[in-house]
Amino acid sequence: MTNPTGRRVTANISLTLDGRYNGPGGPGDLGAIVPYATTEVARDHLTRIWEGATTALLGRLNAEGFLGFWPTVAEDENADPRDRGYAKWLVDTEKVVLSTTLTEAPWERTRLVNGPAADVVTDLKTTGEGDILVNSSAGIIKALLSADLLDRLYLMITPEIAGGGQRLFDDGLPASKWTLTHQETGELGEIAMVYDRVR
Repeated sequence: MTNPTGRRVTANISLTLDGRYNGPGGPGDLGAIVPYATTEVARDHLTRIWEGATTALLGRLNAEGFLGFWPTVAEDENADPRDRGYAKWLVDTEKVVLSTTLTEAPWERTRLVNGPAADVVTDLKTTGEGDILVNSSAGIIKALLSADLLDRLYLMITPEIAGGGQRLFDDGLPASKWTLTHQETGELGEIAMVYDRVR
């Protein structure tokens, strides 16, 4: 598969020790993840994920959540500069939102696409430059893992076992090998890791 633009596809997500991105209470159950989202290590990690990225790829639910929250941070002069940096990037960058229900984008610099994530990413890789970041949208990350289209994984592992909830790495994914290119451990026991796909 040729990649004429050299664009990388990256993904960022936080997981519990048992590999879950939410708890037994469903998508809103983030009790094992949220306490670690504002640590020094997490904030440094947040900066790392967007620095090389020029496109944000989001699912509808994440787009609604993120774009309801982050623009206010971008305007807040008292916010942590790392949070503001990410917030400004998210507001200003090209956003592609996968949705089967939205008919028009309620956000600036946003394009709605109703199609399979793998097709959308393959298309995005043909033009432009910079990384394509899938930001915490687990459904899209799963689809791209299935299609072996991810080049880099930004993982935050929290030191909790959720005991239930949705897992990122489902059975049936194609086997793949990754190289650890960055690792940092925080005071609460959270670990930020960057894995690059070995091809």
